[in-house]
Formats: sequence, C-alpha cells, structure tokens
Amino acid sequence: MKGKTVVITGANSGIGKATAMALAKKGAHIYMVCRNRRRAEQARQDIIKITKNTNIDLLLCDLSSQGSIESFGMVMRDRLEKIDVLINNAGAVYGTRKLSLDGIELTFALNHVGYFLVTHYLLDLVRKGKDKRIINVASVGHKSVKQVNFDDLQNEKNYKQLRVYCESKLYNIYFTQVLSEKLKKEGITVNCLHPGVVSTNFGNTANWYFRNIMMPIGRKFMISPEKGAETSIYLASSPKVKEITGKYFDKMKVVEPTRLARNDANARKIWDITMKLTQLKEYGKIIEDYSEI
Repeated sequence: MKGKTVVITGANSGIGKATAMALAKKGAHIYMVCRNRRRAEQARQDIIKITKNTNIDLLLCDLSSQGSIESFGMVMRDRLEKIDVLINNAGAVYGTRKLSLDGIELTFALNHVGYFLVTHYLLDLVRKGKDKRIINVASVGHKSVKQVNFDDLQNEKNYKQLRVYCESKLYNIYFTQVLSEKLKKEGITVNCLHPGVVSTNFGNTANWYFRNIMMPIGRKFMISPEKGAETSIYLASSPKVKEITGKYFDKMKVVEPTRLARNDANARKIWDITMKLTQLKEYGKIIEDYSEI
C-alpha cells in the first residue's frame, strides 16, 4: 500500500477510522472524507501520531447532500491525479423519518445515494489509479429485507428505523453488482462487505430506546472497530482479491448474499431510479462546463 492513494468516507470514527489507521500504517496516502471538522481533525491527528504517517488529508463533505458531494468531487478532481482505492464507508440509522437537503429520505440519501454519487464524481480518478479498487461497506442486515417496496422507496407510509437501514444496505449490494459489471472491462474491481456487528458510534442518531437501551446491551456482544475493519482492509490491500469483483465478503471470505440481494432486475431498477434522483445523464462522466447544459 506504500504510496497508494486511498479515499475513505466517514473516516473520523468507528470502522472508517480503524481502516484509515491500518492503511496509513501500510504507507498509504489517506484522504479522510468527513462532515464534522472538529472530530475529523482530532481523528486525523490521532492517525498521524500513532502511524507516524503525515500523508493524512481531510476533506469536508455532507454525504447526504448531492450539492456537497458535487463540490467535494470537483475539489478532489483538482487536487488529485488518481485514486487507487475508494472505500464508501459512511452510514447511519435515524430514529425518525427525516429528509435530506434534496428532499430524499435521509437514510436512503446518505447510505445509498452517497455511495452512488461519491463514486460517480471520483470514478475518473479511480480509472487512473494503479490498483483500481472500489469497496462498499454493506451489512448482513440486508438479510432481514424480504422484498423491495418500489412504491414507497422513501418510506413515507411506514417508517421503521432498522428496516430502512437494512434496506439501504441491500441497495449497497445492488450498487456493487451493477457497477462491477459496468467496470469489469476496465480492470476496476468493485466489492462489498459485512464488517460484523461492531461497537461504534452507530446508533447515535437513532431513537431514544435504540440509543440508550439496545446499544448498551448489544455492545457487550459486539466486536471492536479494529476487528470490524479487517475485511475493508483486506479488500483494499490484499493481492488475493486483485482480480475478484462483484462479490459480497464476510470475515475476509466471499459469501453469498440473499436471493433478493442477487436479483439482477431489482438491482438495475434501483440503479435507474437513483440515476433519475441524481439527475445524471451518464454515470462517471463529469460535465465540466455547465453553461453547455
């Protein structure tokens, strides 16, 4: 990993920070993409202090906002010549239904559309990379989803925080499958993973019962962020997965997701819906001169 450029979203805490720490130890140049400057800067200093790697940069972005992602993407395209590894890691669960700045249900906007748009704006840089790996942090929670309700993807009628979160993780798998097919001929690998049930700040935006009752009890049985980051680190750095693409990993091994998660028609439909929601004409193609639109 020495000298490679790695971009990690949500890198200021939990799995993201542990992943950044481990890859920084391997000599990678890390770009942390975070929303809160104070917490992110503290995490950056922690990583530098522990790893002795000073090539740790911070970029701010609200990953639930399409405009913020676009601005971030343009900054990255100006600053970088290439990206070797992109890790879409940021995610959250929300106790009540909220809307993003774009009017999209917030879990869907952050956990799914965020991955989709960040990758869109950075894809040209990944194409110029050496290893060319895209990694999406999904979840075993996708197994609890029994069907995709295309009539209510925004969960206006029946919002339940954990179900909505698990649906977004299913969409991460769909995104991985479609994108891997699109990029297979370009030598770019796209994989997703379940990190394990990890003790992190996840749940801080959930409802009171989840934050104060379920999470404290559950933490007794959860693994550490360092343990939870192992599969992300493996996918980012191991030569064993250099040629593997379109797969779902758990504990550093390829496993099969649910039959629903393997539904190609659903995957393509979610892709098409997301293209419309983001108003993209061609995925991965950036129009530099907006006066021509």
